[in-house]
Amino acid sequence: MNKILILGASGLIGKAIIEEYKNDFDLYGTYSSSITNLPREKQFQLDITQIDRFKKMLKTINPDIVISCLRGDFNQQLEFHKQLATELKNSKGILYYFSTANVFDGDFSKPHFESDSCLAESDYGSFKIKCENTLQQIIGERAIIIRIPAIWGKNSPRMNLIKKGIEDNQVIDVYSNLECNNLLDTQLAKQLKYIIDNKLKGIFHLGSIDTMTQATFFERLINGLSDKKGYFTV
Repeated sequence: MNKILILGASGLIGKAIIEEYKNDFDLYGTYSSSITNLPREKQFQLDITQIDRFKKMLKTINPDIVISCLRGDFNQQLEFHKQLATELKNSKGILYYFSTANVFDGDFSKPHFESDSCLAESDYGSFKIKCENTLQQIIGERAIIIRIPAIWGKNSPRMNLIKKGIEDNQVIDVYSNLECNNLLDTQLAKQLKYIIDNKLKGIFHLGSIDTMTQATFFERLINGLSDKKGYFTV
């Protein structure tokens, strides 16, 4: 049974991965402030600035696979992932790195594919491009890049904000001319598992099979949560 180390296992995506993979892999995970639902002996508190502590942990666990769901300061994340890749370079470990559709947020004129050159306008998108490039430069094809859209779940931060907005009679601003793709945390975990099980390599754009404008998505979402009207503007 392969060992998987999930970095950021207490987050939305990390929790979904644990639930989906718990019967097929030997799972370990890190958390920053809130503990995970892994056994106590297989979860470790870790801040992304604790690089020496992380290196010792990595040597002790010796994972076959590392899945990075980390969040935090961009510069600290970049340095952390650089050190992670350097450590993995001397092993056979494979890294699955969650990136973002925002690596293309400098061009909204068309859909983008895995073979397209990245063009980011936001700091977030630019950081993710740097991290993708750094990982691939250090460990090559053993860095699998997973680009994802907005992730939703029953208790996801996005969903909780929508529910809170409805309760507080807040108006949500949305775009009627922006085509979006959205994905559930549980779907994402299944898609990644398919990639892992089939040993696929490269860059992957994960999402649902349908797209719609942001306005249409929020209209359907809010109508499914409440019978109140008029809670978004376009």
